[in-house]
Amino acid sequence: MNQTPLLAKLKASLEASAGDVVFGMEDGTVSIFGLVFGVEATTNDQSAVLIAGASGAVAAAVSMMAGTYLDAETSEDQTKVLDSRIAAELKSDLGAVVGQITQRLQAAGLPHDQAAIAGNFFSSQPPTLKALAMALADPAGGSTGGALVRSLWMLVADFLAAAIPILPFAFLPVPQGRVVSAAITTLLLVALGVGRARIGGRNMPRTVIETVSIGIAAALAGVGIGVGIAHIAS
Repeated sequence: MNQTPLLAKLKASLEASAGDVVFGMEDGTVSIFGLVFGVEATTNDQSAVLIAGASGAVAAAVSMMAGTYLDAETSEDQTKVLDSRIAAELKSDLGAVVGQITQRLQAAGLPHDQAAIAGNFFSSQPPTLKALAMALADPAGGSTGGALVRSLWMLVADFLAAAIPILPFAFLPVPQGRVVSAAITTLLLVALGVGRARIGGRNMPRTVIETVSIGIAAALAGVGIGVGIAHIAS
């Protein structure tokens, strides 16, 4: 009986954090893809590749979670401060707030007489006036979800995506794992590109190519750095 409400809450929180999930998956995939290929380019030791990849994945996921939490918390604090400021302005000088909103409406193209009518209406509806003033002052609408929820989705998405390039090396020797890792990571990057295009309403082929190219660039950078350091050390 409790399963449906729980699933509904999870679905709602996932939808509210969709941007964080896509960003977390892309970050986890790209960063660990580069890290793993940088390590495997210099060694055929499975344990070395797994240790480097796993430790990097955990560190990156926790870091992204913390960054998302702090960003969301800051947005929430800014919204609270803005709410208090507008409430104080409405209490001290209602007419000034109405005048500012009327000017904004006129600047947006609303005729003077209609803006004046709207201003008169808002002056008689304090809750509506406050909501409109908040919307005009903060067009982004503040945080799209709770700080804790957003950060947890980021942690899960980043870590799960980061595990994809690593897993083949847990079951296959490094040479074979390299091929399988590259293949499944490329497929994941394609899926992420599709997701980005759908969420952002972007051109799908271009977004997919862009996403895959970023992953390939990260892998090449990791290989270049790994080989360069190994050459210097030797």
